[in-house]
Amino acid sequence: MKSIIVGTAGHIDHGKTALVKALTGIDADRLEEEKRRGITIDLGFAHMELTRANGDTLRLGFVDVPGHERFVRNMLAGVGGIDLVLLVIAADESIKPQTREHFDILQLLGVKRGITVLTKSDAVDPEMLDVVRLEVEEFLRGTFLESSNSPIVATSSLTEAGIEELKHALVVAAESVEARDSHAIARLPIDRVFTMKGFGTVVTGTLVAGTLRREEELELFPTRRRVRVRGVQVHGHPADFAVAGQRTALNLAGTSMEDLSRGMTLTTPATFETSQRMDVQLRLLPSAPRALKERTRVHFHSYTMETVAEIASLEGEGPHSAFNGNAKIGRPGIYPGQEAYARIKLPNAALLLPGDRFIIRQFSPVVTIGGGIVLDTAPVPRAPMSIDFLRTMASGDAEATLRMRIARRQGEGISISRMIAETGWTKSVVEGGLKRALAQKDVVRLADLFLHAPAVEALKLRTVHAIGEFHRTSPLVAGINKEELRAHVGASGEVFEAVAAMLVTDKKIEFSGDLVRLPGHGVVMKDEEAESKKKIEEAFSTAGLRAPALHEVIAGLKVDKTRAQKIVTLLLRDKVLVKISDELVFHRTALDHLRRQMAEYKTKTSKIDVGKFKELTGVSRKYAIPLLEYLDRERVTKRVGDAREIL
Repeated sequence: MKSIIVGTAGHIDHGKTALVKALTGIDADRLEEEKRRGITIDLGFAHMELTRANGDTLRLGFVDVPGHERFVRNMLAGVGGIDLVLLVIAADESIKPQTREHFDILQLLGVKRGITVLTKSDAVDPEMLDVVRLEVEEFLRGTFLESSNSPIVATSSLTEAGIEELKHALVVAAESVEARDSHAIARLPIDRVFTMKGFGTVVTGTLVAGTLRREEELELFPTRRRVRVRGVQVHGHPADFAVAGQRTALNLAGTSMEDLSRGMTLTTPATFETSQRMDVQLRLLPSAPRALKERTRVHFHSYTMETVAEIASLEGEGPHSAFNGNAKIGRPGIYPGQEAYARIKLPNAALLLPGDRFIIRQFSPVVTIGGGIVLDTAPVPRAPMSIDFLRTMASGDAEATLRMRIARRQGEGISISRMIAETGWTKSVVEGGLKRALAQKDVVRLADLFLHAPAVEALKLRTVHAIGEFHRTSPLVAGINKEELRAHVGASGEVFEAVAAMLVTDKKIEFSGDLVRLPGHGVVMKDEEAESKKKIEEAFSTAGLRAPALHEVIAGLKVDKTRAQKIVTLLLRDKVLVKISDELVFHRTALDHLRRQMAEYKTKTSKIDVGKFKELTGVSRKYAIPLLEYLDRERVTKRVGDAREIL
């Protein structure tokens, strides 16, 4: 069963609500004040089913909007999710101010299908009806409702003239409406919140994407609260699930009316992120009273959400400025009739996705001045802003979009979950869109991380160069510490490990413990450095356990203190020397001899104290205590009271 959402639009008192009632039998005016005053104030809803040409059932959900200029904000909360519009124009009044504003809004929102309805046809004679029809045809020329593409149907809700013709036109128009994607990630912008006795908290909205099921857990944006769907209704009837394109009511558990309001969105948990900044393609209406200058404040509407926002152009100055690849934020301005790329800043983070449509209204006086489409809700900090990137986003080319989102992350890469959050596309769509890029090796995949192949190659070169520079400046050190290298080249742990593994495979680098070096690279010493190394080693090897003070040995060398310390570090790393305390360093042969002495002593007795140790080794207490503590650490001895047990 195909389901579509039909919205009304038009001036106040042109018969929108009466028309919906004539079609569906449902009075969409639900508020007592609306019935008392005889005008629509807030959104109203109705539904009906018609039979398609192939015999299948067509389910229509109607969103009836207020026509008064004071309630345009309510109208905007309803038309964001419609598939088809009924532009209602009264035959006895023709085109009026809200006809024009509502129609501007429909075009800015990208509505592609609709029917123009001349209501109150019974209130005028045939000649007058023909005149109005001509006026309307002229008004709609060049738009999606041009009479050559879309019918103009004259009706009377009072006499029901033209109602059957309109139903037929709805069926025909609905055939060309592309069904919304029920397999996409679910999103339900909330337009009503209320409680029902025996049920609790209920929200309603137009399900713009995906499928929602009973007992499913959802996430509420922007608060990130988790809620459970206790029950689902579609067009007033209980259902196990609702699909995209249906008016949906959800009975929620885990929340109350105080936690909910129009403008919030329910969606699949742990999928999306909110954002305060977004890059958009914006069109300013020719009727806009003035240009949008830097950081102009406007009223911002998208789906059921309304907030205040600041707008800055992402392009050069002037009404005819060309798009350029080096644009910077904050250059005025956007002029009436101009289409431009812009950045919008919201006061609070909200859930919006690329492809979402929006409307902007002047801050004061409040009139509709423009609108457009969201291109990117995740601008990358410090990444160069490219108009080419935004052009690609606007083109709708999924593969190019994914490639550019990966490329702008450079060596950082982007995870598949982050890609889903940035695009709103499912995992299968993302993976499918990157198949060719992966096959062509333009993109590299590491588990769930995607990287731009040229960025990976640049990172490889940077890594090898950094190691080479380290060898050049530190010839007495065998290699650079792995973490130090990673920080130097500016890669995440996961990316660095993968790049390092590639370089090892290509025999461009090699590891020695935590040190990274170029293949075959060893310590390179000058003559005086080699001589100093020999002197240090001899000083400690000949001293045995009566090791000299390290600073005294260094002081007697020909090389400077810095190079001497590097030579000592090299000897310690190669375990020629062993540091057992902050002050004492021994040659490994002396410590090996000590171990043999302890093993031989154990054949006589299993215990030894400090005095016996001094007697055995011939060292003073200055050496004895640190050496015994070293043996404890090495599990050669174990302290028991004032003595040691030889293990």
